[in-house]
Amino acid sequence: MKIDFIITVDRSMMTNHHGYEFVGFMTTAPPVGLPEHIWNWISMPRVKVDRYGRPVEAPYGLRKIEAALQDAGFKAYIIDPDYIGKYIDDAKAILIGHHDYFALGPPSSEWYIITHKEPVNARSFRRFMESKDMKRAREKGLKFIVGGPAAWQWLWRPELIEKWKIDTIVDGEAERIIVKLAERILDGSDLPLYIYIGVDDTPTIDEIPVIKGASVNGLVEIMRGCPRGCKFCSVTLRPLRHIPLEKIIQEIEVNALYGVKGVILHSEDVMLYGSDGVIPREEPLLKLHREVVRRAESMAWSHVSLAAVKCAEERYNLISKIMDIIFNKQDYIGVEVGIETGSRRLARLTMPAKAAPYDISRWPEIVEDAFRIMSENRIIPAATLIVGLPGETEEDIIETIELVDRLHSYPSLIVPMYFVPMGYYKDKEWFKKARLEDSLRELGMVCLKHDLYWADWILTRYYIRPNLRNPSIYILKYLLKFIIRTYRRLSKIDKWETVKVYT
Repeated sequence: MKIDFIITVDRSMMTNHHGYEFVGFMTTAPPVGLPEHIWNWISMPRVKVDRYGRPVEAPYGLRKIEAALQDAGFKAYIIDPDYIGKYIDDAKAILIGHHDYFALGPPSSEWYIITHKEPVNARSFRRFMESKDMKRAREKGLKFIVGGPAAWQWLWRPELIEKWKIDTIVDGEAERIIVKLAERILDGSDLPLYIYIGVDDTPTIDEIPVIKGASVNGLVEIMRGCPRGCKFCSVTLRPLRHIPLEKIIQEIEVNALYGVKGVILHSEDVMLYGSDGVIPREEPLLKLHREVVRRAESMAWSHVSLAAVKCAEERYNLISKIMDIIFNKQDYIGVEVGIETGSRRLARLTMPAKAAPYDISRWPEIVEDAFRIMSENRIIPAATLIVGLPGETEEDIIETIELVDRLHSYPSLIVPMYFVPMGYYKDKEWFKKARLEDSLRELGMVCLKHDLYWADWILTRYYIRPNLRNPSIYILKYLLKFIIRTYRRLSKIDKWETVKVYT
C-alpha cells in the first residue's frame, strides 16, 4: 500500500487508554510512584492495528483530517507510530495533530510546575520526533504539517520548529485548509509556516466530513464552538455549529462497524445541542439520546456547563428524563465541567456569560445546585478550576476554597489548573510558581483531599469493572487503587464525617 500523506502522532495520543477515557489524564503527569514503563502501560497501551499498520481506533481529530483528504481523492491514512517506517520512502508528507505537544497546556503544566518533572505526553512526543523513522523522514525531505488543539504551543518552542524541520503549523479547524495544503505539497509549491484559521475560514457543516474509521473510545462530535464567550477559552473564538443528527448516527455506526460499541458525545456543552442560545431545548436532546442509546452499549458526555445542567432540570426536568433513557444500559455517566472560580467578582470579570441564563452574581449557588442535580442523577463530574486568572486576588482564591468545601458532599473530582494564555487572554502573562502563596497551597490541598476521597469511591463503585474477557483490567484497577490509596496515606487523608452521598 502506497501513501502520499501519513497521518500519525505519538503513543500518548495513539491509544485508547484501555477503553477508559479518564485514564488518559495520566498521560498529562510524570510517572509518580511507579516505573515509567508501568505508568505508560496503564495510561497509553498500544492499540490494535490491521496488517498495514492502520489503528482500529485513532484520535477523532486525526480521523477528520483523514476523511477530508480521502474525500478529496488523496492517498492519506492514519498510521500507528510504530509502523510509519513502512511508508516513508513513498510518502510526501507527515501530518501530526496533538492535544498537548510540549505539556504547556492544562493539566500537564500543573504537574510540571509542582514536580519539576516532564509529563509522559511531552516525553512520548519528543521520543517520537527524534525516532529513527522521523529522522529518516526528515533526511528524505518529507514535509511536516502540525496542528490540532495544541498547535499554538509551537509558537513557544521556535527552536524545535527548526530542529524538527516543521514546514507548516495549522492553528484552528483544518478540514478545509488541509486539502489546499495537500495540493500545494503534491505540486511542489511553497508552504506557509503558520496558518491561523479565523472565523471566515472555518469549515461549514457541509465541509465537516464523516469519519472513515473508528475514533478513540467512540468519541463523536455533536457541536462546535460555544456561545458563552469566556475570556480564557479559545473555543469561544469559533462559530457555533450543530452537527445534524444523521451525521452523528453515521459516525456512531462507523465506530460500531470496527467494534467500538461505546459512545462519547463531544461538545463544549452537550446540554446546548440543538439550542438557539444558552437555554437547553428538550426535543433535540431527548431525540439525540434515544438514538444513541439504541445503537450504543454505553455512553458518556465530554463536557457540560453547570448553568445548563441547572436550567435543564429546573425548567423541564430534563436531566432526569435523559438519565432515564441512559440508565436502561448503564448506571452512571461521567462528564467534565468547568467551575473555574468561586469568586463572583472574578467570574463577572472573566466569564460573565458562564452563568447564563442566570446572573453571574449567583455563580457559586449555580455550581452547588448543578452538583446536587448531578449527584441525584448519578452523573460523576470532573471539574476544573483555573488558578492565576488575570486580576485574581487572594480574596478570590479564598472564595474558591469556600466553594470547594461546600461541594465535599458530592461524588466528583475537582482539579485546579494554572492559567494558560488562550482565547481573549492569549497575550496575558503565564501563571508563575512564585505566586504559590499560602491561599493557593490551601486550595490545592482542599482539592487533593476531595479528590483522593472520592477517587477511591468512584473507582470502587462505578469505574473500571473487571471482566473475564479482559483479565488485564484486574491489574489496571489494582494499580489505580494502589496509586490512589498511596497518595491518601501520604497525605494523611481519612474519611470525612460530614460526607453525605445523594446517589
